[in-house]
Amino acid sequence: MSTNTSDNLRKVTTRRLIEMKERGEKIAMLTSYDYSMARLVDQAGIDVILVGDSASNVMAGNITTLPITLDQMIYHAKSVVKGTQRALVVCDMPFGSYQGNSKEALASAIRIMKESHAEAVKMEGGSEIRESIERVLCAGIPVMGHLGLTPQSINKFGTYAVRAKEEAEANKLIEDAKMLEEIGCFALVLEKIPAALASRVAQEVSIPVIGIGAGGGTDGQVLVMHDMLGINKGFSPRFLRRYADLSTVINDAVACYIDDVKTGDFPNSSEQY
Repeated sequence: MSTNTSDNLRKVTTRRLIEMKERGEKIAMLTSYDYSMARLVDQAGIDVILVGDSASNVMAGNITTLPITLDQMIYHAKSVVKGTQRALVVCDMPFGSYQGNSKEALASAIRIMKESHAEAVKMEGGSEIRESIERVLCAGIPVMGHLGLTPQSINKFGTYAVRAKEEAEANKLIEDAKMLEEIGCFALVLEKIPAALASRVAQEVSIPVIGIGAGGGTDGQVLVMHDMLGINKGFSPRFLRRYADLSTVINDAVACYIDDVKTGDFPNSSEQY
């Protein structure tokens, strides 16, 4: 059932997300990668649609997010924007499009904004990529930060385990979060970190903090669409709640279709011209 009301139909913007945090209204965010799904998600009343580099996994079948290209992200984001009216559309900047080269980061972000018409970009990392974030921000492009577990750095860490459990890493995460706020990021994703740490960050920064595997003390939550709808059953972390079992629904529907075709039941006399 849609949660939209006549008072809740106005376009979601970066400023509106900050207003939501200020009045204690939770922010709902989901991924989408195509027109049809984005249209459904938007009509249901989602606040933010993330065109995630998780498309590398759920759409292209890659093991990590690293292989997806800038051209592919722009294609997905352009499709999502066409299906969206209310939600804020944020596009992940893919691996290799911004790390270590601030000029390339700006060029990549400009391409995303001009070619896809997305409304913001998301970048993984803290002080290590500060120069790239600042250059993108200086061009007037809104940036959502991402700290904690950063999947684009999986080969560096070698594991998808919970991050920032040790004091030193936790302190750096807090410092990075405050730095991202200071330089102008409009929001921040915290992935797979202790709930108490995520809650502390949300309290100590004025920008919205969106959690995934970071407990309920954040200003909102994000999940991957294919995971929460039960399309992808091979991924079952503790933080994932499945709201549907579309894998079974689709399998059953296709099996029925195959049976009807094989037996000659489809199409029947009322289904032809």
